[in-house]
Amino acid sequence: RQDLEAARANLDVARSELNRSQAAVAAAGVSGDGRSLAVTSPLAGRVTAAPIVLGSFVDAGEELYRVVNPNAVQVEVALPSEDASRIQPGDEAALIIGDGREIGARVRSVTPSLDPESRSATAVLSLTRPIPGLQPGAFLQARIRPSGEVDQTRIAVPEDAVQVLEGRDVVFVRTQRGFQAREVETGSRTSGMVTILSGLQPGWRIATDNAFLLKAELEKEGATHGH
Repeated sequence: RQDLEAARANLDVARSELNRSQAAVAAAGVSGDGRSLAVTSPLAGRVTAAPIVLGSFVDAGEELYRVVNPNAVQVEVALPSEDASRIQPGDEAALIIGDGREIGARVRSVTPSLDPESRSATAVLSLTRPIPGLQPGAFLQARIRPSGEVDQTRIAVPEDAVQVLEGRDVVFVRTQRGFQAREVETGSRTSGMVTILSGLQPGWRIATDNAFLLKAELEKEGATHGH
């Protein structure tokens, strides 16, 4: 009888261990037959690298896939040491992509200590909007304007000239057929003026005080703004 009771106790322990193991397997995403395992990413994005090879063995902590969120890409910029002291978080920046367009950005952090190999400091930039097709490791040109320094190459317009249309900043440019909405990339806003980073050419005539009326009329007609 003692042997029977011991066997039953061992059976209960074995069943308990089995239940715990099955729960752990299910939580890990292993299939019922144990031949496959579901791997989930902790963030939404796209796969940019897949170094793992089908049929290979992997160790804990080994990289299987690389996933990047295109809406949270940061850019590291190498700076001459003499410029690093002039830059601080929050400063405006612009990234120049392959086709010459400029995308607005801001300085997130600055590391003034020099890299021992490149002998340069590092600034991290955050994008104001995603850059379609931008891949990790790509090389870009950047221009940073330290706060307090006036950039004479920038265009500034009255705040009333910039309207939000379909979720985008636009200004109304005079053409031969009237005013046309043009999407712009905006920068800092000070003293009632808005810095235009891209989308507006010097010499173009734009609507200012009555820009909101043009926006209202365009929304009323249900038209889409031009690009």
